[in-house]
Amino acid sequence: MSAEAFVPAPVAPAVAPSPPKVPASFANPRVDPRWVRWTLTAATLLVVGVLVVIPVVNIFYEALKEGVRVYWDNLVADPDTRHSILLTATVVPIALVANIVFGVAAAWAIARFNFSGRTLLTALIDLPFSVSPVVAGLMFVLIFGLQGYLGPFLREDGYSVMPYLTSLIGLFVLIVLYFLLRPSSPTARRGIWKGPAWLVVPTASVVLFAVSVFIQKRLGLWPQGESLKIIFATPGLVLATSFVTFPFVARELIPIMEAVGADEELAAINLGANGWQMFWHITAPNIKWGLVYGIILCNARAIGEFGAVYVVSGHIAGQTDTMPLRIEKLFQEYNLPGCFAVASVLTLLAIFTLIAKTQLERKMPSVVHEPTGEGGK
Repeated sequence: MSAEAFVPAPVAPAVAPSPPKVPASFANPRVDPRWVRWTLTAATLLVVGVLVVIPVVNIFYEALKEGVRVYWDNLVADPDTRHSILLTATVVPIALVANIVFGVAAAWAIARFNFSGRTLLTALIDLPFSVSPVVAGLMFVLIFGLQGYLGPFLREDGYSVMPYLTSLIGLFVLIVLYFLLRPSSPTARRGIWKGPAWLVVPTASVVLFAVSVFIQKRLGLWPQGESLKIIFATPGLVLATSFVTFPFVARELIPIMEAVGADEELAAINLGANGWQMFWHITAPNIKWGLVYGIILCNARAIGEFGAVYVVSGHIAGQTDTMPLRIEKLFQEYNLPGCFAVASVLTLLAIFTLIAKTQLERKMPSVVHEPTGEGGK
């Protein structure tokens, strides 16, 4: 039997099934059908127009329909409205500065160090996002109110704590400046920088604290035997506003500082820069857009805060009414022109905030991803 008898017959190749016909409207998977696009666009424009555009236009229409003169008088001639604007312009900057200091410090600690309680600190920063502002205001009332934990003490002789409080704040600032301005190289340290920090800082802190308290008491800088009002006063407004807004700056800086990394800062320290030089020339340029973005969001939230401020203010016209509280009171008094006049000011601030936020959003991604891109080259 020959070998050719065992050669199998050739098999015809299998024919691939033809692909199913796709409708012309779905031929490009990256492009939705025209009717879907038009429907979603129309629905979006309708919702934005009804919920945003029409109310905003109506605010300015109601505020200006009686003339510019009446509009100006509603803002300036009314003493209670004028005081609410000035009070808002006082509370918001103080809360903003407190949030900047806290936000930078918290972001630095979380992004640069690993320590026990780091996760807890991150969760506490987000606490104002999950707690109702009314509950936050009630918390301060329970602490500083007349029937609260510190209420009786503050009512009897509240100013007696001020020498100690101001001394502690001043001492904290001096300690921070000491470590910021202290040369990183041991050979470059002179004077107070030359001694060991573990000895200089505690010794100087005790001496300066005692001297500061003594001078304040000796000069009688603070009243004696008088109550210190926190609730239903400006300090309570500052506390409540700071609490509901302090996550904004920290939450913007933490991802930026983690993305940038600490390599440049460590290089600056190794080259002899002190803490302040490192922060001003290395850290600040890397986080500047994120910091400004956080400040804008914090400012917008602080200006429009209502719930927490309503609880701690007492709603006293001409004393503790901020602009949102004044709008609500004017509305209850059926003073619609005055109500819409103050509302128009808040709306203008919101529009300017939105424009600034949109402009900064275009710059922030390049700031975050720039170090990674350069490292990959």
